[in-house]
Amino acid sequence: MKNIAKRRMAFLIASIVGPILFISCESFVEIEVPNSQLTAENVFKDKATAQAALANIYIKMQNNVLVTGNFNGISNLLGNYADDLNYYGIDGQREEAFYKNVLLPSNSTISEVWNNTYNLIYASNAVIEGVTASTGIPQNEKGQLIGEALFLRAYLHFYLVNLYGNIPFVTTTDYRLNTTIAKKAPAEVYSLIIEDLINAKLVMPDEYSSDERVRPNKSVVEALLARINLYNENWNAAEAEANLVINNTSLYGLEEDIDKVFLKDSPGTLWQLMPQFAGNNTFEAQSFIFLTGPPPVSGLSSSLIESFEPEDLRRDHWVGTVTDGLETWYFANKYKENNNTGSSREYSILFRLEEIYLIRAEARTHLGNISGAKEDLNKIRHRAGLTDASAGTQSELLKAILKERQVEFFTELGHRWFDLKRFGVADQVLETRKMGWNSTDILWPLPQSELLLNRNLLPQNPGY
Repeated sequence: MKNIAKRRMAFLIASIVGPILFISCESFVEIEVPNSQLTAENVFKDKATAQAALANIYIKMQNNVLVTGNFNGISNLLGNYADDLNYYGIDGQREEAFYKNVLLPSNSTISEVWNNTYNLIYASNAVIEGVTASTGIPQNEKGQLIGEALFLRAYLHFYLVNLYGNIPFVTTTDYRLNTTIAKKAPAEVYSLIIEDLINAKLVMPDEYSSDERVRPNKSVVEALLARINLYNENWNAAEAEANLVINNTSLYGLEEDIDKVFLKDSPGTLWQLMPQFAGNNTFEAQSFIFLTGPPPVSGLSSSLIESFEPEDLRRDHWVGTVTDGLETWYFANKYKENNNTGSSREYSILFRLEEIYLIRAEARTHLGNISGAKEDLNKIRHRAGLTDASAGTQSELLKAILKERQVEFFTELGHRWFDLKRFGVADQVLETRKMGWNSTDILWPLPQSELLLNRNLLPQNPGY
């Protein structure tokens, strides 16, 4: 009850604070000095209002960028863009262009993701600047607030660089500087992300601020560092950060009951987003569950269904089935509550322990620790009711890990799409499964509206 009261108060204050932090909905390069400058300074006069400013970022992440929004979220878009989902909807729905890989720079969803994400980065920068300059917040209380904002800035840039390639890395609210920022190559973006995360880790608390795990702690920062280092092939660093999370057994442990993995109190959850209203559950359940066929928009692909081994419990417990007696369709049933339940039972999970085990398995494989890698991989397989992986060589083990990630993380925040890219098999896998696939589809186009506003973003990505 205490946490619910705090949540409602945060949402109330955030509804007041929010408009101050989200100055522009058009373009991050157009943000000018706000008329409400004095009011913005008051946002950071004490810890409570600064926390509300952060709460507003989490709300926007859930409603406008990652989980839902007008486009039903990154999980939906990237599930269609890769091979998690098949599209069944009518012509012209926004998912169709992603499923058929026929995106254009003028696509409104491409612009929405870009602009909404950069607006959140702007808000994160406002928190960093505002808390740093605040005379009303005690110095010993500033660290966590700044650390959270640094983490959020890093997390948001991670998605932008993986979707669009060369991007601006924005670290200020000064519109004059923002209009001159040029694109940076992914290697430089990742370096800046790591710098933010290292600084965040120095000031983030070990414990969560509540038992809901809706605000990141130090372990969540370490989890993102593990992922970033894995993507950058820094195997030793990836393993080291993963070790820190996995060894934190006072906070985390694999949930052995496969039906409880996606409940809000799962011990394997590192970070999740709370529904805005008590009793609501996840947008994922609303997006993916359907009760009659054919699916109104998308259903799980046959290639995904065929990837499950016969004894895999995930096939039985995380996949729903609909049939009309002649044809059968499948939907993601990880989140099962698609209606109000009085008291919320499921939150949208952004990091869970299973990913950290598979990050360490992959890093260990590249480091030649085959037995250690198989031990981590088999922990995930055993929970799914499967026997030990048969892979014996480095090459076989990497293929096994890629497949395990496919059946573990399907329809979760683009994991499958990012894996196909970084394993270098996107062309090999998708050109035989998707009629519209081209090698240049490895990146989304930069929004045409942004190119017209900021010549520093030129040239356009290849193929567009």
